[in-house]
Amino acid sequence: ESLEINGPGFLLCRVKGAYLQTHVNALLQSGVPRPPPPQADYQQCVVDFSSPNIAKEMHVGHLRSTIIGESVCRILEFTGHTVERVNHVGDWGTQFGMLIQYLREEFPGISDGEDVNITDLTAFYKAAKARFDESLEFKEKSRLNVVDLQAHDPECIKIWQLLCDISRREFDKVYDRLDITVKECGESFYNDKIPPVIDEFDSKGMLSVEEGGAKCIWVPKYNIPLMVQKSDGGYGYDSTDMAALKYRLHTLGAKRIICITDYSQADHFKMCFAAAGKIGWAEPGVHRLEHIGFGTVMGEDGKRFKTRSGETVRLVDLLDEAVRRQEEGLGERIEAGTASITRDDLHETASALGYGAVKYFDLRRNPTTNYVFSYDRMLDLKGNTAIYLLYAHARLESIISKGKSQQGRDIDELLKTGQIVIGHPSERNLALHLQMFADTIETTLEDLYPYHICDFLYSVATAASEFVTQCKVLGSPEMDSRLLLCRATTVVMRQCFELLGIRAVYRI
Repeated sequence: ESLEINGPGFLLCRVKGAYLQTHVNALLQSGVPRPPPPQADYQQCVVDFSSPNIAKEMHVGHLRSTIIGESVCRILEFTGHTVERVNHVGDWGTQFGMLIQYLREEFPGISDGEDVNITDLTAFYKAAKARFDESLEFKEKSRLNVVDLQAHDPECIKIWQLLCDISRREFDKVYDRLDITVKECGESFYNDKIPPVIDEFDSKGMLSVEEGGAKCIWVPKYNIPLMVQKSDGGYGYDSTDMAALKYRLHTLGAKRIICITDYSQADHFKMCFAAAGKIGWAEPGVHRLEHIGFGTVMGEDGKRFKTRSGETVRLVDLLDEAVRRQEEGLGERIEAGTASITRDDLHETASALGYGAVKYFDLRRNPTTNYVFSYDRMLDLKGNTAIYLLYAHARLESIISKGKSQQGRDIDELLKTGQIVIGHPSERNLALHLQMFADTIETTLEDLYPYHICDFLYSVATAASEFVTQCKVLGSPEMDSRLLLCRATTVVMRQCFELLGIRAVYRI
């Protein structure tokens, strides 16, 4: 419509209303916002996320990897890529000798099929560690258990598998609450794949035997090596992660691999990626190996988020508290007659709001930064929170519902013949924001940071709030067009919620 210079280095472009109308009506007809056209072929991707340790509760430290990873997977899948969702659980190592011995002593009939009831994994692990530290005899038996486990002794494997099963049930409590889909492929999976990797580096002259006999791989720019075999012949994280890289690149055929862990592991992954390039597993321009490192969840005191007694916060407890607070607030609104839901809807609605609030409070910021965990701020009805966004979505859906119940305007019928006509400046502003969805997804695909989508979603909700405040919808001459614009907005908002792993709410 117009193009003018606006200060040094800036052009001000005014988009024609007709252009916006065409695109927002096309969005309505398709029913879903379109992702941007692919810049290259669709890829096989591997996303490594969540990764809790067997025999330990998931705690607040696992929150970020889990919800960022789920969102990254959804974004890649939405844009046409094939995604292998990998849960690289810590299910192998010397600690299992200690845990196996503790189980044997606490449940003497375990080898004969005695039921084992462990309801608190954290307490179980601490008790085993305490006995390990205080008893030399227990420590020696634990060491022998490790040898037996690595030799695949049937009884040790059976007890180890039991520990894994108990842990998985606890993990699933979190995954079910947060709608997380991930396939377990833990450290133990790579045990038989490590020796061939060491042999391959050795055969190509890329293996260095250091003092004491440790086998290492040196990569440029780092003054410490990757240790793929310890001096005692054992394996560690470097060994497992190099075997995992080869498996993902060669067997799974991944062209893009994203590992999501805390920021302190950034150098470790850079070294692994460099080693994969050095040996020729990953080729520049063909493979993309990335690490998304996230910051720490802090308490109000500026230290790692813990309970009042100084314990690490169990993730399931943290999530349940968010839901409890929402149930309390919604229950008061139901009693006061100001809610659009009944007691029957209370828990489901509170769960969507509570879990959504926890997720969004994390996802809306750059993952590399630390943040202070605050229920009050994340559950706030105002500002850039999931609660504000979900209420904004429910408000638009309420207008659409009233259009049918009070004005006889069925949105599904309007979709068949109606058209959005852009007139008022706030309509234009909202349509322009909706048009930016594909650009937002394209930006997100570069670094896979979900906060880009959060920023976009908040701007859409703000524009929608301005629209329904400035423009009368029900009973106005423009009612049909404006009801359709409400629907177009909720369609885009729901797609954003879906990409963030947040359940949309229609009535609150």
